[in-house]
Amino acid sequence: MNHIAIAAYKKPAQASPALALSIDGQIYDLEDARKAGVTLPGDSVPAVLAQWRDNASALTSACEEIAQFAKRGKLEAITGGAMNLTAPFRPERIFCAAANYIEHAKEMGSVLANKADSKPYMFIKPRNTVIGPGDAIRMPPETSQLDWEIELAAVICKGGRRIPVTRALEHVGGYAILNDISARDLNVRGDYPFKFDWFQGKCHDTFAPFGPWIVPASAIPDPQSVAMELKVNDQVMQKDSTANMIWTVREQVAYLSTIVTIEPGDVIATGTPTGVGMSRGIFLKAGDVVSASIDGIGTLTNTVAAEKS
Repeated sequence: MNHIAIAAYKKPAQASPALALSIDGQIYDLEDARKAGVTLPGDSVPAVLAQWRDNASALTSACEEIAQFAKRGKLEAITGGAMNLTAPFRPERIFCAAANYIEHAKEMGSVLANKADSKPYMFIKPRNTVIGPGDAIRMPPETSQLDWEIELAAVICKGGRRIPVTRALEHVGGYAILNDISARDLNVRGDYPFKFDWFQGKCHDTFAPFGPWIVPASAIPDPQSVAMELKVNDQVMQKDSTANMIWTVREQVAYLSTIVTIEPGDVIATGTPTGVGMSRGIFLKAGDVVSASIDGIGTLTNTVAAEKS
């Protein structure tokens, strides 16, 4: 098995998405696997991640069981496979790191303090922003500057407060892709003395494509050595590595936990590299196809559609 992940898909005649496992491109329903006799820990994404983080061999064993059951005809892959995937789950809290790559800060005209004299800058996206693979990013009529931002998303499996940097990755159960969609012209305003409006610019419905699934943390042993690439209509716009983060995943987890108690199911979008549309005067429009890829995870693809006013 080369690639395993926790996924969710639109199950016929079921209102809410069903949990699944992706094994080398084949998608298997977790409930069907249980009925077939496969031993699976947890009944929600945070619960599964928490158990697999503590006992990685359980994931391997479950996937091996599923493969054997499928081979013997006792378990079938989901018809349509990845075409039916939705967001793995809808996190209540998405903590986002702003200006976490030096070159991105430069392209946005930001002058950053030395790291020794600074700390991470974080904001929150709510659950209404979350969509899954294949879903449409809806462009509000109030914006003409819709932009993209590929980010490595760390999914928390173990809560905590004031977590030491050295222990921070113990709280990360898995990784996914998040595209931090931004309305740049709504991110600033002149009617108040406050320069930026992160809520108006980043919290519209559909502004956080998330997925296509969650790979276990063991699949990405070093989150500071992962290649990322984002394309718009097959043209490469962003291409970089998480090695160039200012604040590492460890440091972000530790910092957040000095402010709030982090909880299982929290997601940290760890910042975007250079190559966003704002710096080139290129913005998304209806009909565009945005594909965000991260090594070890996969590709998250969404189209852009005009929102009806």
